[in-house]
Amino acid sequence: MSQTSMAQPAAEQPLQHLTLNKWFTYSSGNFIPVNDIPDKKLGLFSIAFAGDFEHIHVTQIIEFLAKYNQTVTAVCQYQPDLGLAPALCFYAQNAEQAINPLALQEFSSSLDCQLVQVATPPNLYEPGLLVMDMDSTAITIECIDEIARLANVYDEVASVTALAMAGKLDFSESLNQRVAKLAGIEKSLIEDLKSALPLMPGIKALCQILKQHHWYLAIASGGFVPFAERVQELINLDEVHANVLEFKDDKLTGKVLGTIVDAQQKAVVLKSLQQKLGLEKAQTVAIGDGANDLVMMAQAGLGVAVHGKPKVVEQAQAAICQGSLLQLLYMLAIPLNVKPNA
Repeated sequence: MSQTSMAQPAAEQPLQHLTLNKWFTYSSGNFIPVNDIPDKKLGLFSIAFAGDFEHIHVTQIIEFLAKYNQTVTAVCQYQPDLGLAPALCFYAQNAEQAINPLALQEFSSSLDCQLVQVATPPNLYEPGLLVMDMDSTAITIECIDEIARLANVYDEVASVTALAMAGKLDFSESLNQRVAKLAGIEKSLIEDLKSALPLMPGIKALCQILKQHHWYLAIASGGFVPFAERVQELINLDEVHANVLEFKDDKLTGKVLGTIVDAQQKAVVLKSLQQKLGLEKAQTVAIGDGANDLVMMAQAGLGVAVHGKPKVVEQAQAAICQGSLLQLLYMLAIPLNVKPNA
């Protein structure tokens, strides 16, 4: 909760008395403790986060879910990390059909919060796999557009990038078109750009926490190796997969070498890592912002759009539409299991 809301009288903070990580039923404005922990393999978990929640919000969310034939059987308030405000999780045991994420986004914006739905949620406290896109996901920029700026062809390249990310143009075709316009760029300029990559807010803290819990972290990017390797250094990733730019006489030739990391290849990376690590699908997570991330996200146990285009938000299982990527923890740390050594 914000400092402002924390300073309000207790009567205006009816959720503060709730014990974190405990499940309750909710009826007529009253929370009643329950002994049973929800079964992660059944039903749907609706997570409301990034808001200041009071009784009225609980009622409104339960009524909204009921319109989609989702009857809430338990509610829990939890806080996965001190860097995050408490969130509310609504469990609907018999729900099977998730609500369109765009509908969730529209409703939650009226409550000034975010709302996602997750089935069979991953467990932060067991080993897992996170595969992430790089451009506009792990970092805030599209590297190819920034290289194009150096070559004075930014508008031409950025317009093609936008079409490709929106799923209106084949990714491999668009990549070759865009890279061809970069011929002649000096390698030193690429190095300068690489040294100043802006990380997406929350990504470093997220990766630190995941590593503490023995998660394997990788990038599968339609971007380029020099930048992916720099991000790997910055946030301690286990491996990266990205496209190889061809240089000749320390200048870009305008060509890409080897297998292009497109939508299908991203999914291949995730599946091969899952098999290598011996993980159940439920312990695999993929995040991205573009249409070329959708196949990978569908391959994962949990696919999350981050600051994604509408098409990506609609087709992802869940979406973080604003704020820090640390918020991914809300989907990984629903209180369903006893923590090790707890």
